[in-house]
Amino acid sequence: MKSVTLMTDFIDRKEARRMDRFAQYALVAGDEAIADSGLDIDSIDKYRVGVIWGAGIGGLETFQEEVKSFAAGNGTPRFNPFFIPKMIADIAPAHISIKYGFMGPNYTTVSACASSANAMLDAVNYIRLGHCDVIVTGGSEAAVAQAGMGGFNAMHALSTRNESPETASRPFDATRDGFVLGEGAGALVLEDYEYAKARGAKIYAEVIGGGFSSDAYHITAPDPEGRGVIAVMKNTLQNAGINPEDVDHINTHGTSTPLGDVAELKAIKA
Repeated sequence: MKSVTLMTDFIDRKEARRMDRFAQYALVAGDEAIADSGLDIDSIDKYRVGVIWGAGIGGLETFQEEVKSFAAGNGTPRFNPFFIPKMIADIAPAHISIKYGFMGPNYTTVSACASSANAMLDAVNYIRLGHCDVIVTGGSEAAVAQAGMGGFNAMHALSTRNESPETASRPFDATRDGFVLGEGAGALVLEDYEYAKARGAKIYAEVIGGGFSSDAYHITAPDPEGRGVIAVMKNTLQNAGINPEDVDHINTHGTSTPLGDVAELKAIKA
């Protein structure tokens, strides 16, 4: 017998109905990260705690279902009053802030696959600038719906290895043919280092820098030589004050697409 975990195991059923899956994922991941951090919610200065989140699309399924319902109707524009609050990408950090009363910066970064990384680096910079002591950050997505699957399929971005789904995602493999669409969330609690030490936080790692770039090449295809990726790695090394030989792990994008993987490997080699 298989065990099935439902969102209602974590979120009140009535509340869950008012949230798209991407926001449900965000709230659960945020809850887990905050609980693990050991923050004393009652004693912290909530004006100095923010939530900066990443989401490339937002409530895609909500948008899809509302439009389908309208199209199937008689033309009267009847929409669920929660349609917009469920759909907009910045509702995810809003739910986390509302639950805990965090009144620092609260917004969502939207930059496709880089959305969560951008959110985390924004959080780092807000803390560096002294605006916040703590920021809950991360990202969530829930695009496994007709519109999401159909849209990415139309772009020829998805693997068609349907006869062997367990081997469909094969980044950097010679026979790669696209990615496998998934969904979920991840969250971190980032803190000023001295603030974390003073409260006796369980510190997993220290963020020493980060960088941004764009290859300014094409709406979907990467620069063939990976110039944008090279630029962002150089920016990050410079910002962190380290040299390439100091790096012992590279977390690749690994889209499993013919163009993306080649450009990324060229960039790493360069």
